[in-house]
Amino acid sequence: MGNDLFLRACRGRPVERLPVWMMRQAGRYLPEYRALRRRHDFLTLCKTPSLAAEVTLQPVELVGVDAAIIFADILLPLEAMGAELRFVKGDGPVFPQPVRSSEDAGRLRRPDVESSLGYVFEALRLVRRELAGRVPLIGFAGTPWTLAAYLVEGRGSKHFPHLLAWSHRDAAGLRALLARLAEVTVDYLRGQIDAGAQAIQLFDTWGGLLDPQRFRDVALPSLLAVIDGVGGAVPLIYYSNGTAHLLETLAELPVDVLSVDWRLPLDRVRRITGRRFALQGNLDPTALLTTPERIDAAVRRLIADGAGGPHVVNLGHGILPSTPVANARAFVAAAKAHGRRVESSVHARS
Repeated sequence: MGNDLFLRACRGRPVERLPVWMMRQAGRYLPEYRALRRRHDFLTLCKTPSLAAEVTLQPVELVGVDAAIIFADILLPLEAMGAELRFVKGDGPVFPQPVRSSEDAGRLRRPDVESSLGYVFEALRLVRRELAGRVPLIGFAGTPWTLAAYLVEGRGSKHFPHLLAWSHRDAAGLRALLARLAEVTVDYLRGQIDAGAQAIQLFDTWGGLLDPQRFRDVALPSLLAVIDGVGGAVPLIYYSNGTAHLLETLAELPVDVLSVDWRLPLDRVRRITGRRFALQGNLDPTALLTTPERIDAAVRRLIADGAGGPHVVNLGHGILPSTPVANARAFVAAAKAHGRRVESSVHARS
């Protein structure tokens, strides 16, 4: 068996050192990725299995992370459902015909994921063969709420007025849309697992838009439907951003790993959520814009904060495109160095 530190940590099992990877680790901070993007547009990279596999493997080869995550985009299932998706320079993803009513939602279809999203599954199979067990491979999807945030607004937004107004005006109608998104997400994630994903991460980038009661009423049912539909075949990670006010609710999720942003130290997160699962995170990505020495000190503090239980070292959000590659390597090297010492002391006490 190769490096399975990540999988063992996700399950809360003993590890010789803490595993480390980075969200958005296959992306624009790498010159090798930028070279591919000069020749291919973003969707072509996503939809060409050989290219997606190449991008997925880059941070494993170049930075030394302990897990690979398949290169794709959380919005691809929405395109498969019949929503036109464009990536516009300067604007990011755009849905020219947003879904803003139950009538609009009724035009979405439940696709056959093998035929409509099979390029992702083929990329997973290619990466698993290429990795040959060196590190585990993570699949992922957006949560129904976060997918709806883009689908309803039509693009990224600061305030998400259409989505939030719908949540007040017709919560039942919005829940019905989220339930449809959950069905497709389950199909998609099961396909990823069948194709070789050894863990799954759910991205809930916009979960923090809701107060605790509306999160429970509107977003939580579809999230639980996805978690239940995927089952426990592989470790399941839930990542949320801006959700410190929801931690008591998130502590009840039946997942293996809770991945959190940088706004609370991990020891405070663990006091709120208990020891039900491993924690992942949560260094501020801007810390990687400093110096290797400062990065080393920040990682040492991060690992000390997380020493009360199982921990997967990561950032609190995706790595920034302006991050020097040397600093990404410094982050990984610091995690490997300090993670070994701290983890050893934790096990010595247990």
